[in-house]
Amino acid sequence: MKTFVIGHKNPDMDAICSALAYAEFKHVTGDTTAVAARCGNTNERIDYVLHRFGFEPPVFLSDVTPRVEDVMETKVITAQAEEPIFHALSRLRTSRIRGLLPVIDRASRCIGLFSTHKLTDYLLLNEPQPGCTIHASLANIRESLNAEVLAGIPSEQPEIYSLLVAAVAEGSFRSLLESSTLQRTIVVVGDRPRIIEMAAEAGVGALLLTGGSRPAAAALTLCEKKGIAVILTTLDTSSTLIHIRGAIRAHQMLEEKFRALSADLTLEAARRTLALSSQSTFPVLGENGALLGVFSKSDFLKPIPRQLILVDHNELSQAVIGADEIPIVEILDHHRLGSISTEAPILFVNRPVGSTCTIVATSYQTAQQPIPANVAGILMAGLISDTLNLTSPTTTAVDREILDHLAQITNIAPTRLAEEIFSVGSPLLTLTSQQAITADCKEYRERGHTFTISQVEEISFSHFPEKRESLLNALETYRLEHGYLFSALLVTDVNTQNSLLLMRGDENYLNQVDYPTEERFVWQLDGIVSRKKQLLPYLSGLLTISERLIKNNL
Repeated sequence: MKTFVIGHKNPDMDAICSALAYAEFKHVTGDTTAVAARCGNTNERIDYVLHRFGFEPPVFLSDVTPRVEDVMETKVITAQAEEPIFHALSRLRTSRIRGLLPVIDRASRCIGLFSTHKLTDYLLLNEPQPGCTIHASLANIRESLNAEVLAGIPSEQPEIYSLLVAAVAEGSFRSLLESSTLQRTIVVVGDRPRIIEMAAEAGVGALLLTGGSRPAAAALTLCEKKGIAVILTTLDTSSTLIHIRGAIRAHQMLEEKFRALSADLTLEAARRTLALSSQSTFPVLGENGALLGVFSKSDFLKPIPRQLILVDHNELSQAVIGADEIPIVEILDHHRLGSISTEAPILFVNRPVGSTCTIVATSYQTAQQPIPANVAGILMAGLISDTLNLTSPTTTAVDREILDHLAQITNIAPTRLAEEIFSVGSPLLTLTSQQAITADCKEYRERGHTFTISQVEEISFSHFPEKRESLLNALETYRLEHGYLFSALLVTDVNTQNSLLLMRGDENYLNQVDYPTEERFVWQLDGIVSRKKQLLPYLSGLLTISERLIKNNL
């Protein structure tokens, strides 16, 4: 089981740093399953901070949807195509696999299946009679019976042998011998010296002696002379005939028509695919038919070997794909409440502070655990980035106290670290327009509408004019591709604490924006720097107005 600590799609500094720091917190408090993860790319500023404090980026997870490979059985009991079915049945009996058994070739490719039902029919319901045939080698027959070789060398080469059961009078037996192809005849006989002698004199292919009775030395000498294999078993004749049938090769019982699965098939898709199938066991195949595992319908009941701790978000629209299909066991966030529901009670910490990193730092304090210097460094970076070094209106007294505490641990002045962070890579200069509008993009759903708000932070607007048109075009393309009501980008100047708002969307909605217009689709938002506390509530409020206008127009 792994517990992935993961931020939202298109993660910002706070999401990445809080995931890393909280995973470290879980480790020091005893949870060794915690792994920091991300479901989007980092950027130059994040990479700088991680390198600055000695961290690798979190594990990348684009999708956590449960799949066949999560619950399939990888310790597979198989049958080799050329081995006796007796061997396969022996392994099947001691395994947890029921029903169908994969048959593989020498390259471990699954070439078919055979079932216990089919084998039962073959071994028991169609019991051989005198004169029936079997396609097997003498060596495999001896092994199936766990028998002793008294004379000759049992051949390894499979042949079609006739089984002649000596259960008749001597005269009748002589007639049977005369009508048989002797070199391809196996005589099955108990303690009947004269029958053994007659078979040896005739030169049959093999003598299979039942009941454990050894023949006379003269008979064995004659068999050695004629090259007749003599095999002795302690089983009675009836049991011997059943075991002989276990000597055929697995490929002779092959069912070539079967349903297989791919390892990356989602469990939901597998459930639909297998709902009406009468097959009980399904090979899971990789490239070139290689057998990776087996899947049975009971595997749907197995727990998925991963769970999530969400940081810096609590809305499924912002979460990694598949988050709604696996357990969410904790949430640490500082945004509005979203739509996530869970099957069981969880730890849900939602505080009106400026940064999720603040919440993680207080978790260390509450647990009376010292914060390592490198962890304190990334917590500082996430807090500084999300509060614009405590100048954002989302900043609280708790944020100030925590930042001061972290600065003492790292011996780094917050102003100095802020200058380092914001001087690294202008997003408008280093990213394409498409990258700029999706690098820190969050999707929201309200009143039946879906929309996105992205944000980039610059140390000035100097690079904005040359990117204005391409940013607006990218927003419109992105909006139309996903069917959003509108897509917005907030470009924030961290020095002046002012922003520019770019929006493309439904005209009835855009016409309600009453901030000063810099030009078409661009508004000037002086003093606005917070997406969640200032911009989102404002844009959400416009939904009511635009809906009323649309209704009146209709």
